[in-house]
Amino acid sequence: QVQLVESGGGLVQPGGSLRLSCTASRSILSINDMGWYRQAPGKQRELVASTTNRGATDYADSVKGRFTISRDNARNTVFLQMNSLKPEDTAVYYCRANAFFGTFWGEGTLVTVSS
Repeated sequence: QVQLVESGGGLVQPGGSLRLSCTASRSILSINDMGWYRQAPGKQRELVASTTNRGATDYADSVKGRFTISRDNARNTVFLQMNSLKPEDTAVYYCRANAFFGTFWGEGTLVTVSS
């Protein structure tokens, strides 16, 4: 089992920045990949960014060049730095851990981009 706790969401103006954090209850080196997903009202949950325990990363086309995923293995934490935020980035952001022993989700953190 892995418990995931997200933090860092909030209200930000268009063009602003936020950094999300996801802290796992166990070493993230034991987790194949960790990712950030988001779900906007009335839409399906979608991948935003992911990182493997070998350091590979992947991004949705809509966030490339604006968002950066990173990890601090010593703190069992994955970050999502979000810059140049747009109103269409408004969503609940979820952290996901995909391990050989299962897939686990956090409860989500709300990001609202509005003036």
